[in-house]
Amino acid sequence: MTTIPHDAIFKQVLGHPETARDFLEIHLPKPLLALCELDTLRPEPTSFIDDELRHSCSDILYSLETTHGAGYIYCLIEHQSTPDPLMAFRLMQYSLKAMQHHLNKGHKILPLVIPMLFYHGEASPYPYSLNWLDAFAETERACARELYSTPFPLVDVTIIPDDKIHTHKRVALLELVQKHIRQRDMMEWVGQIVQILRANPTDGEQLKALLNYMLQVGDTAHPRAFLERLAQGSPEYKEEMMTIAERLKMIGREEGLEQGLEKGLEKGRQEGRQEGRQEGRQEGRQEGEKHASLEIARSMLKSGIDAEMVRQITGLSRDELAALRS
Repeated sequence: MTTIPHDAIFKQVLGHPETARDFLEIHLPKPLLALCELDTLRPEPTSFIDDELRHSCSDILYSLETTHGAGYIYCLIEHQSTPDPLMAFRLMQYSLKAMQHHLNKGHKILPLVIPMLFYHGEASPYPYSLNWLDAFAETERACARELYSTPFPLVDVTIIPDDKIHTHKRVALLELVQKHIRQRDMMEWVGQIVQILRANPTDGEQLKALLNYMLQVGDTAHPRAFLERLAQGSPEYKEEMMTIAERLKMIGREEGLEQGLEKGLEKGRQEGRQEGRQEGRQEGRQEGEKHASLEIARSMLKSGIDAEMVRQITGLSRDELAALRS
């Protein structure tokens, strides 16, 4: 509840839809008024505005249908008795919050939000621009207008030719890997990866992270051979590659799966029924996968790889990772 008398009376009066309808009919610019079906005006809660904004906010929010019969419009009326040079930016923040509120209700298309400022301060007329782009430095204002009125920059690696990616210096390997991670057997990449590593020396930790990502998400029937071929083509990174090959992929996954499968088969034999054998195999595979993930995570942590990255790659929980480090 607002404690300032100005805000309190403003919200009490304009909180009535009939009064708000008259206000909008009088004060909305004609092109915007033409879009609003005022008979559909209804108040909306503002509880979605976070505490930080609510401290400086005494707004009223109404929703309306459009005269076009499709879409939604929100009118946000903000009360101020003190000029604020960043008021236009605050109104933009409120508007974005209102848009998110609309999407949270299940809608799939953004609504039009019309922010309005009701001002009655001592300084007259209101001294600041209500175009939020004017809040940028004068030297950057033209750029801001261009940036926020046109499509944002897009880096779509799916359409960048591989030979072009090869010229992208230290980011080339990341772009190449993420372009092809779902589409090709990793063995097909070896030549390109080696070429990139030769042209652009890569930090060892970054390379470890990328290799772990490729082995976890990528597709190859022969991960050991993949890493060995990389090591042959890039001998300066042989230690990093073979460490991962031996400690993460081979030891963890192959031994874990083999032990888990044997345990499951033994359980199935003891039960002596087909159902038991099937359940045993399934349980064994699951235990093997878990053992493999734990071995991989343990080796990655020993190699100094960030715990959050380890969690994302292995799928283990934070508690499971904490147990490994204890």
